[in-house]
Amino acid sequence: MSYIFLGIILVALFWAVGIYNSLVKFVARAEEAWSDIEVQLKRRYDLIPNLVEAVKGYAKHEEGTLTKVVEARNMAMQSGGSPAEQAQSQNMLTSALKSVFALSEAYPDLKANTNFLGLQTELSDTENKIQAARRFYNGNVRDLNIAIATFPSNVIANMFNFSKKEFFDLPDEHAAQENVEVKF
Repeated sequence: MSYIFLGIILVALFWAVGIYNSLVKFVARAEEAWSDIEVQLKRRYDLIPNLVEAVKGYAKHEEGTLTKVVEARNMAMQSGGSPAEQAQSQNMLTSALKSVFALSEAYPDLKANTNFLGLQTELSDTENKIQAARRFYNGNVRDLNIAIATFPSNVIANMFNFSKKEFFDLPDEHAAQENVEVKF
């Protein structure tokens, strides 16, 4: 009888260790995914000053638009905190960048400039990578949050203080879909 009791205890212990290890794995994946987002955001921040300089030569009287881009970049770089707070600052930066690309439509010489076109392509590629990294992060956060919320892993999660993570979502999905209005 004591062997059966000991066997049950060992099975329960191995079960708890397995769940704990899977929760640790989910947390590590979510942190790795967040790191991927930060790498792409850094790449974006590095490209923006070059883009602004390329536009300055062609659109000298659009200084206000370019200043807004630089300010939005600086705010996004300094924003820390939760994914929701970072998403808000990134959304502002994305809107400012859209206005720069809208400017290129008004300046045919700028639109044809190979330096500007190269920067625009690089930035577009970076935006796509940010979106992919965001989806990857949100997928890992979803898996972690499900594991924390469902039985029986929620028992272990509560015992060891695992907590849910926030998704990295756009604060206002409809704002991201709106056209940028540029007035001259």
